[in-house]
Amino acid sequence: MTVSRRDFLWTGTGAALALGASSATSVLAQAPDDTIALINGRIHTLDAAGTVAQSVVMRNGKFVSVNGPVPAGARVIDLAGKTVVPGLVEPHIHTVSLANRPGYHTILENTTSIREVQEALAARRRETPEGAWITSMGGWHPNQWAEHRHPTMKELDEAVPDRPVLLYERFTGPCATNTLGKKYFDAMDAGTPVHPDVKKVNTSAEGAIAAVGFAGGGPSASALFYLRRLQTFADRKRSTMDAMHYAASVGLTAHLDQVLFPTPGPLSPTQILSNLDQYHMYDPWLELHREGKTIIRLQTNFLQNQSDPALPELKERLRNTFPFFGDDMFRTGAIGEWAAPLGSGAVWQEAQRLVAQAGWRNENAVQNLAGLQQVVEAYEAVNRDYPINGLRWVVHHVPEVNADLLTRLKALGCGVEMGAFRWVTSSNPAQVAGPAFRTIVDHGVQVGIHGDGVHIAPLNPWLHIYYAVTGVNSFGAAVNPGQQLTRAEALRLFTRNNSWFLKMEDKIGSIEVGKLADLVVLDRDYFTVPDVDIKKIRAVMTVVDGRVVHG
Repeated sequence: MTVSRRDFLWTGTGAALALGASSATSVLAQAPDDTIALINGRIHTLDAAGTVAQSVVMRNGKFVSVNGPVPAGARVIDLAGKTVVPGLVEPHIHTVSLANRPGYHTILENTTSIREVQEALAARRRETPEGAWITSMGGWHPNQWAEHRHPTMKELDEAVPDRPVLLYERFTGPCATNTLGKKYFDAMDAGTPVHPDVKKVNTSAEGAIAAVGFAGGGPSASALFYLRRLQTFADRKRSTMDAMHYAASVGLTAHLDQVLFPTPGPLSPTQILSNLDQYHMYDPWLELHREGKTIIRLQTNFLQNQSDPALPELKERLRNTFPFFGDDMFRTGAIGEWAAPLGSGAVWQEAQRLVAQAGWRNENAVQNLAGLQQVVEAYEAVNRDYPINGLRWVVHHVPEVNADLLTRLKALGCGVEMGAFRWVTSSNPAQVAGPAFRTIVDHGVQVGIHGDGVHIAPLNPWLHIYYAVTGVNSFGAAVNPGQQLTRAEALRLFTRNNSWFLKMEDKIGSIEVGKLADLVVLDRDYFTVPDVDIKKIRAVMTVVDGRVVHG
């Protein structure tokens, strides 16, 4: 039997039995009102035994039965054979940036051509008020589109002729805008400067806006500044809800946010997309959490970016902030993506020592083998004075590894987070992207996988999973020879394994009695669809904390 989305509705237990439910639907005592039962599915629990169940019962935010009887009075959903997996977990992501995007942010990371970009923008136009900006900032790359370029002004006008549009690539641009957007920026360039550091946008006749460096202060940064000036707190709350709903639609139910480059103080035209005020960037999410409206689990790290040898900001953070403080929907994390810039030498070394002395979790992202060597040696050095085994220190990205460094990390009880995002970040079709998935997984070190969305790469985990199991990049080239994972391995890494990095492996990552009830009903069978269709997987229904939050 097949079920359309329209038919995928709540039913009573009696109705489920009438549809031919299995013996797993035998009736227990009357269930509490919040009891939900899913029956007749292929439920990949990802427990230690790899159980594939047919039914699961959720109550009070937890799984209370797997392959057991369904209580009388439970709200029952007949899955009609659909595939179910645990909620996916992302341990290296920048959700707070997506939650603070100005304008009506449009998801373009799943588009594959300029035509699809136009269709996505036109669809967003239908729900965008008159005069409001339609934007898409970070997460997408021109090399994911068949044309390998930005849309022209004419193409953007064809999609959205009556709203200003701004597409902003990665952290720093470049950008593309339509006729109404160019008209706005030209007027700002011609008017009295609204800030002493603002530079001219200098939009070209084709709607192109030049990129800036990480120091900011240039055309793309000015364009971003103008749009951020228009944001209200209500806009930021809406953007935050949009971010949560999109995450739920792709089955991503728990995030470890690695923050942004801290820029405390007022908004400035020198700030790029990855800059926000670290003291206020979570305010919309906190407000929604107080209102009981958050639908995604969020853990927030603290990135410290000072090269001052005295490390005043890090010291105050360690002295005055509680790690892992909050509840299961929103809590603090620890130090990451780094405690000080990796290139700051002795300052960075001292930062590692301070974090170890405080007994905090510590995380560092590396870009090459030399960086990994530096991190491992520093971890070993601080471990001699302040043992870190048990604190779950982590290394992220690891595009290059060797067996010796992996063995030393394992001895320290550290974890390795493999960055799967390089399939889309290189403009060289033949570049070997890494990381060495197969080598690292087979080594036996604590391991997970991440996508590093939403600036340099997509948020959608299925795009990264596709790369991990195929080695095929955005140009269709095989670039990671011999390092592919099986589908089962990739899914386990993005669920059960990744929960370790949030210190929540006893609560999330698998469908087991007593764990928090997070799961995803998929629109196609991940384990049997052709490889290319892995990228198209979406959630028919997503459940977080026992509540249906999508679908």
